[in-house]
Amino acid sequence: MVTLLLALIYLAFISLGLPDSLLGSAWPQMHLDLGAQLSMEGIISMLISCGTVISSLFSEKIIYKFGTGMISAVSTLLTAVALFGFSVSGNFYMLCFLAIPYGLGAGAIDAALNNYVALHFASRHMSWLHCFWGIGAAVGPYVMGVAMSLGKGWRGGYLAISVIQLVLTIVLFAALPLWKINQEKNEESITEKKEPKKLKEIFKIKGVAFVLIAFFCYCAVEQTTGLWASSYFVINRGLSNHTAASFVGLFYIGITGGRFLSGFIADKFGDKKMIRLGICGILIGVVFLLIPANQLFSSYKMLKEIFPLIGLGFVGFGCAPIYPSVIHATPDNFGKENSQAIIGIQMAFGYMGVIIMPALFGIISQYITIALFPIYIMLITLVMFIMSEKMNKLKSKI
Repeated sequence: MVTLLLALIYLAFISLGLPDSLLGSAWPQMHLDLGAQLSMEGIISMLISCGTVISSLFSEKIIYKFGTGMISAVSTLLTAVALFGFSVSGNFYMLCFLAIPYGLGAGAIDAALNNYVALHFASRHMSWLHCFWGIGAAVGPYVMGVAMSLGKGWRGGYLAISVIQLVLTIVLFAALPLWKINQEKNEESITEKKEPKKLKEIFKIKGVAFVLIAFFCYCAVEQTTGLWASSYFVINRGLSNHTAASFVGLFYIGITGGRFLSGFIADKFGDKKMIRLGICGILIGVVFLLIPANQLFSSYKMLKEIFPLIGLGFVGFGCAPIYPSVIHATPDNFGKENSQAIIGIQMAFGYMGVIIMPALFGIISQYITIALFPIYIMLITLVMFIMSEKMNKLKSKI
């Protein structure tokens, strides 16, 4: 029963990743059909993220009341309905309205399943869980591309993903007894027995601030790299649009593949060492990105491209173990009774990093120079390292 439940959780995380990259792949056509400006994509993305932040902050209370299984099923239904709404939307404002329930559903299931796996399963399963998210995120644009190639347009792509989400919703509702059986086997988690803490009480726990800032920084690094690396390669390194786009695709492949491989060593190394390895990987990648290969090897196209490719690859592989390791370490760092609340707040801070830091770099690139991209990533990573080590030092004293 436990194995079946774990497989279901993996499936749910594929579903969680499926819609995440749809908007970016569909928006070039969507904004034309809906008469919206190209820049309005950012508004929809921000509304989705805001919904995710809100549901993450209050995840402990709703999970305490309804349980992880029910929240997972209802959240998936919420995203399925929102995605169906996207497929029939007639204007930009309808998309904005639907972005809110989409974000609320995504945030609730993300926080619920992360905490459940952190409490009940080994570190390797957390790595593989987020590997499955990467599979979903990679398949989403492919489904959109197939829909467009078949003449169904972006509406067909959103409809296809909403149908997949609806099927999973039915499966999750049908599997609710599995959660009950596993809960009884584990004698129920402490978070389901104890009254939820207030947010101000959680923030008073020693070390929480360190973890929240570290997680904010991690999500900022991943999102900023994904959004700005291509522009940096084209504008500052002189690479073609096609080559730069391919490199960014490899960045996400690096994260997904890295999480798959991390699963085989995570239990042996432990969360602390996995986070350190990840941070080292990012910093090595930054060093390669800082090498001015386009100037040193201006006559050799392959050498011009190999250094940024290696750099971005290291950043991707470095990112791979950090997110799952930070989440999995939460019950050990702060106790099982506090893990759901803290993971929910971590999710919220992570999405704040997603919203704020890439936008901040956009301002820097516009008014100063996009050449600061590697330095920006390096500084955020160093802050993440400092906060992570402060948490480790505090934990060693307890």
